[in-house]
Amino acid sequence: MDVGELLNYQPDRGAKRPREEDGVPGGEEDSRAGKQQKGLGSRYREAAVAAGGGIGVEVGVELRETEEQTGDKKKILEKLMDQDEEEPEAEPVDESSVKKMILTFEKRSYKNQELRIKFPDNPEKFMESELDLNDIIQEMHVIATMPDLYHLLVELNAVHSLLGLLSHENTDVAIAVVDLLQELTDIDTLHESEEGAEVLIDALLEGQVVALLVQNIERLDEQVKEEADGIYNTLAIIENMAEFRPGLCTEAAQQGLMQWLLKRIKAKMPFDANKLYCSEILAILLQNNDSTRELLGEMDGIDVLLQQLSVFKRHNPSMAEEQEMMENLFDALCSCLMLPSNRDRFLRGEGLQLMNLMLREKKMSRTSALKVLDHGMIGPEGADNCHKFVDILGLRTIFPVFMRTPKKMKKTGASEKEHEEHVCSIIASMLRNLKSQQRSRLLSKFTENDCEKVDRLMELYFKYLEAVQQADKRIEGEKHEMVRRGEILDDSMEDEFYLRRLDAGLFVLQLICYIMVEISNSGISQLQQRVHQILNLRGGSVKLVRHIMREYAESIGDGKSDEFKEAERKRIMDLVDSF
Repeated sequence: MDVGELLNYQPDRGAKRPREEDGVPGGEEDSRAGKQQKGLGSRYREAAVAAGGGIGVEVGVELRETEEQTGDKKKILEKLMDQDEEEPEAEPVDESSVKKMILTFEKRSYKNQELRIKFPDNPEKFMESELDLNDIIQEMHVIATMPDLYHLLVELNAVHSLLGLLSHENTDVAIAVVDLLQELTDIDTLHESEEGAEVLIDALLEGQVVALLVQNIERLDEQVKEEADGIYNTLAIIENMAEFRPGLCTEAAQQGLMQWLLKRIKAKMPFDANKLYCSEILAILLQNNDSTRELLGEMDGIDVLLQQLSVFKRHNPSMAEEQEMMENLFDALCSCLMLPSNRDRFLRGEGLQLMNLMLREKKMSRTSALKVLDHGMIGPEGADNCHKFVDILGLRTIFPVFMRTPKKMKKTGASEKEHEEHVCSIIASMLRNLKSQQRSRLLSKFTENDCEKVDRLMELYFKYLEAVQQADKRIEGEKHEMVRRGEILDDSMEDEFYLRRLDAGLFVLQLICYIMVEISNSGISQLQQRVHQILNLRGGSVKLVRHIMREYAESIGDGKSDEFKEAERKRIMDLVDSF
């Protein structure tokens, strides 16, 4: 072999992996070529060096070109193989192909069931049929692209069969069914064909889908990644169905879902995506639903929520997802407190003490703790909580927050208005509900430090008055414009305008005016004088305060009994008249 042959020599490298997989591009090839060269002996190496360095460069270029050619061929081959794999899916999905698919599914499901009964202790006999069954379930994902053919799943009894497979002995099959159901119930797909969606959801609910899903997730082990994903997809099915048909929340909660969610939330496991999703589903179940709130209360759910939230009294959530879970749990707690019987459970579970601690600690949980206190103390049902709050020295915590809105609220995503609304609402609830000694303690807070709390109250009054007057101006302009165009101002438009005024700050303004008239009628002349003094000083008018309070009295007591509404209106109007 002469020097020329030697330099053109290319070692046989075999198939080459795509470059991206190598730690260093071309690294493996270089080392392999190096090994070949070592085997050639020093005689040839010396000859190669003698032939000059320029030839070495040519060899390197040739090597690189060959490598690139091999890489290109590999890419072309991969593309062709990919196309081959994709080709079977290109078959058009129509009614007959879906029917054929469902028929195949039914046959394979039946065959697998039959073999499992025949050879229960011999997996080799039924393993093949199980793999076939799994394959057809994967193929059925294509039906999710055609929601208008969902009726076929119901008519050919496939929904019933799929639900039956949720309790299959092999959890992999059950998880494959969960994946399929998750895709079939995807909320965007459901909205593509309302008719198909209705049919599917009806059939699933008729087959007790939630109870079967819960039974399935109870046997899954979250240490196994596939099974943890199965649980996540199960929760996604429930979320999809609840969004499409909110009425099913009560039924779902009663079919074991509420119990499982509470158990999973309090499980001593590291925080993960499933725990976050559980908190989300819990908050959805409790939204505007008194029967699920009652159910949670009966299952000691208030205690579970308080225990989980207590972690955040001295520590901030470590990441954004954990913060989201914390907010979900707070939302769930606020929903529960809309039900009077849960207020007692909250009181007995020392919820007030926990919220009070959170306000003191000044962590991220502070804003949400305020919201919970507001929900727990509002209305006549909050009287016990109001008294207890004063007993645990809550006034020392709430008034510093009233005097100064925290600057660090960007992190928690709460607005200044939201914060001030909750604080004013808590103080208004206490003025409404407190009796005897506790009421005196509250009122004496307003006289402290030369009535600084009254000064702050009046500062807030003028701030929100200005915001509402600006909104009124804009709304008046829009009304004139609508009249000019000949449009009719019906009740729904008036309601919309009223809601916009509330958003602009009217509700906070009403709460502030309520506190003003309450403390002015408290019998402490110092407070009344200070309120009137600041009103006159800044060109405010008693007449305007009375007008705001009358509007407030008119809109009071949504969902309350007529007797309560009347009594409350009369009480407010008496306060206004003596203001």
